[in-house]
Parts: sequence; C-alpha cells; structure tokens
Amino acid sequence: MLEQFSEFVGEGFSLNTLGILLALIALEAVLSADNAVALAALVQHMEDQEHQRQALNWGLVGAFVLRVVLILTATWVIGFWQFELLGALYLLWLSAKYFYERFLETNAGEGGAESEPRKPDSLWQIVPLIALTDLAFSLDSVTTAVALSDETWLVLTGGVIGIITLRFLAGLFVRWLKEFTYLQDAAYLTVVGVGLRLLCRALLPDWVPPEWIMLTLIAALFAWGFSRREVSGTIGD
Repeated sequence: MLEQFSEFVGEGFSLNTLGILLALIALEAVLSADNAVALAALVQHMEDQEHQRQALNWGLVGAFVLRVVLILTATWVIGFWQFELLGALYLLWLSAKYFYERFLETNAGEGGAESEPRKPDSLWQIVPLIALTDLAFSLDSVTTAVALSDETWLVLTGGVIGIITLRFLAGLFVRWLKEFTYLQDAAYLTVVGVGLRLLCRALLPDWVPPEWIMLTLIAALFAWGFSRREVSGTIGD
C-alpha cells in the first residue's frame, strides 16, 4: 500500500519531501490571511448572505483554476516581469477605487449633500474580481513555492490547501468586517502594500522589501484593523 502511494506521488516520498510539503502548507496559511481579508472586503457590501457565500465559492473555484494554470506555467511566468506589473497595477487600481469611493462618501457626508447609495455589484461581477484578486496575490506566493520545490504535485497540494484555508478565513473576515470599524481600510491598505511590492519586483527588483518587512507591515495593519469594535450599534474601543 505504501509503495503504491509512493509511486503515485513520485519517486522517494521521504521525510525531506514531507518537510517541504509542511513548509508549503505553512507558507500558504500565512500568506492567505491578507488575501482572505481582501476577498472578504469585495463581498462585504452584498446584502444577501447567500450571495456572499456563492460569490466566495464560485470566485474561489475560478481562483483555483487560475492558480493551477499559474503553478503549471510558473517557470515560464517568472521570466516575464510584465505579469507582475499587471498584477501590481490591478491591485493598486482596486485599492484606489475603494479609497476614492470612501473619499466621495466622506465629503458628501461632511458637506451635507446626499450621496447616491452605492449600487451593489451583482454576483457575477464579484466572482471574476475574486478570481483575479487571488491570482494577483498568488504571483508572489507561487513563485516562492516553486523556489522551495520543483515537484509540481507538491506545489499543487500546497495551492489546494491554500484555497481551502482562504475560503475558511474569508468567511470569518466577512463577519469581522461588519464588527470592526477599521478592518476594511486595513484590508485595502494591505492590498496597496502587496501591489507596491509586486511593482518593485517588476520594475525595481533591487528595491523589493524583504518578506519579514511585509509580514510586519501586514501584522501592524491587522492590529489596527481589529483595534475598534462595534457592539450592539455602539462603538467600543
């Protein structure tokens, strides 16, 4: 039985292979947090909770397909900085759109003028946004995973576990975004950070900030995002 399993996953399923797999799973789990809060922010304004779940489910099905394609073509994609540039521009556009809309809402409220309520995006408008956002976030994690192992099945396994983790975390963040005042702003600031890092990788590779700086920044943003909670219609610190 064990021999058949070994033949299925490849030659020499060893402790070293298991160690790499665990490292890939840990990598996906850590990097899924910022991705999950960004995806949750995309569906948070949808009033129907069933539509929220459907958007996340179908969006992550599309994300899974795109991740598999990315993993299978990773060695080719890495050679073209244009892919990272497109991912960076997409993430920066997504965050700029959010903060511009927030700016308009704030100014309308302060000026006393009534602002038109935002029309909720339809389910099938959100689904491709989720898939594309996950793809942009995945450019960094997949290239890191490929650097850890040249075994495609290992990287694919890590990617599958990453998608499952992402769905679980995104569901949690949808609820938390309604409870914590600053969490949505923190989510889009995280998107800005990831977008700028991708931009540096594409255009200024010598200026790419180390991974520990990005993780520290994301941790600080999350701490701020969870610093103020709305309870029973009141805001409590």
